Amino acid sequence: MPFLLAVVIWAVSLGLAIPFFTRTWWFPQSINEHGRQVDQQFMFTLVVTGVVFILAQAALGWVVLRFGRPRAGAANYSHGNNTMEVLWTSATAVLFIGLTIMGQRVWARVHFMGAPEGAIPIELTGQQFVWNIRYPGPDGKFGALDIKQINDQAGNPLGVDSKDPAGKDDITVPTMAVPVNKPIELRLRSKDVTHSFFVPELRLKQDTVPGMVIRIHFTAEKVGRYEIACAELCGLGHYKMRSFLDVMEQADYEKWLKEHAPQP
Repeated sequence: MPFLLAVVIWAVSLGLAIPFFTRTWWFPQSINEHGRQVDQQFMFTLVVTGVVFILAQAALGWVVLRFGRPRAGAANYSHGNNTMEVLWTSATAVLFIGLTIMGQRVWARVHFMGAPEGAIPIELTGQQFVWNIRYPGPDGKFGALDIKQINDQAGNPLGVDSKDPAGKDDITVPTMAVPVNKPIELRLRSKDVTHSFFVPELRLKQDTVPGMVIRIHFTAEKVGRYEIACAELCGLGHYKMRSFLDVMEQADYEKWLKEHAPQP
């Protein structure tokens, strides 16, 4: 019986490890530098914790095999080894704190460091259950917002102030377009409840919080269409809250802006 249990432990551990070795159901290909850094950090963490997991399960199987059989005579009580317990607890703390610090550096580059000079500003506002994406237009300035002027039916879901000249050329659309290899400064807002901007190929996920403007930045390096999902449960229609990020060549992006510019 101990032999069978040990074999089951080893087999289950190996079965759990195989999908990671073969990269089954793996992440979509990254399309930016931040994504590659996240993947490198993830793989390093996975290898370190994976080795610890395999060794721990191998040791567990050996203990079951070695001490699992009943023995004659009275049972012996063992208090354990305080020195060993302190050592492996300290090693675990150092390991996980070290991995956290390393991962924090990748995260901080997007959240604590500003966008590069000349980055294209784009505003994304979450709303039950759509995304509203706003561009500043040729003047490079976003118009002021007036909550009293919010009118979804009239095509003004954000309440762009009609009296502000800077808002006359603002572009508000349900999908996002960006030029390839150009830095983007994304300003995240929420119109009602907490949502979460998530593009798997960018390895970016950031909540949008009512009353706050949260800035992140990215540079998409591969032309294509990528899903923008809401990764925060935001109501009964959460499942349908999705949009798309279209990464285009510069000429196509400029054409797209002209096509979506407000008509005089």
